[in-house]
Amino acid sequence: MVGGVVNPADEHSGATGVGRRPGQGGTAQLGALGLNAVDAGLPDSVLRVLEGVEAALRDDVASADPFVTEAARHLLDAGGKRFRPLLVALGAQFGDPTRAQVVPAAVVVELTHLATLYHDDVMDEAPVRRGAPSANSRWTNSVAILVGDYLFARAADISADLGTEAVRLQARTFARLVHGQIAETVGPRPGVDPVAHHLHVIAEKTGSLIATSARFGGLFGGADPRYVAALAGYGETIGVAFQLSDDLLDIASESERSGKTPGTDLREGVPTLPVLYALASDDADASSLRLREILAAGPVTDDDLHAEALGLLRESPAMKRARETVRSRAEDARVQLAPLPQGPARRVLESLCDHIADRTG
Repeated sequence: MVGGVVNPADEHSGATGVGRRPGQGGTAQLGALGLNAVDAGLPDSVLRVLEGVEAALRDDVASADPFVTEAARHLLDAGGKRFRPLLVALGAQFGDPTRAQVVPAAVVVELTHLATLYHDDVMDEAPVRRGAPSANSRWTNSVAILVGDYLFARAADISADLGTEAVRLQARTFARLVHGQIAETVGPRPGVDPVAHHLHVIAEKTGSLIATSARFGGLFGGADPRYVAALAGYGETIGVAFQLSDDLLDIASESERSGKTPGTDLREGVPTLPVLYALASDDADASSLRLREILAAGPVTDDDLHAEALGLLRESPAMKRARETVRSRAEDARVQLAPLPQGPARRVLESLCDHIADRTG
């Protein structure tokens, strides 16, 4: 999953905002993230950036080859929360959000994210993405990989128009995404704590691009360098917290609130934080012992065992500890905002911390 970040719910979201009334698309995206544009007092410039991104994305993925255009727009048309463009738009509020470079900067990070999703689905053999057939299942793995490569190239092309610093930052972010995927694929080396390895993978695969998104907003909005650094630190930390909270939702949700059937990661043997905490636990109560016995066997594919493990995990000390980790990371992200001036944009960034801390119970 090269850079397969953020949240499963993001990839099952609906409309793109194309063809909507001004402001409607951006407001819907904020609502999907647990925010309210009116209550937050957000300037219209944030919504204008999001609308500009939607329009630009369709143009920027177009190719002289109609098939490439169709395949490149496949996930774009399926929608998404546009979390990364939102952070660009919010970061730009600490400078001048009307600068012409802000929308292209947001397009760069979203195209990079979309590219990783095409590659993710090949590695995961995923049949569905954002509620639609994945590109690899609709066409082939080769097509999905090449379309992902095409989107990376388009992002790099737009970065070049933004200047050398944008190219350097985008390239370094891509390198971190790849390093994170390699680390996940290889697994923890002998003597490396699996939890520490897991958190490192998430920081590389998820935190890196979200950090760049927030940094791009401040940088291309012309914000004070102190604000740009604070935004980058916030983005890295909130990105890790958001991914961890999504992993908890996969266990905690009684419905498909998480964007996929609860316990999917457990069934597929994906090592999420609660599972790693449970496996590392030395709790000797009957429930903890039974949970470790089930988890140690690998992917839990048997329906009865899966239901039992899911129930045990939900009530386990490991789940409580994982929730505390998410809250701690969300609070760490809030601390990163200290250098930023008070105002609507900062309040929204703080609200994201609250939303992530509260969404897993």
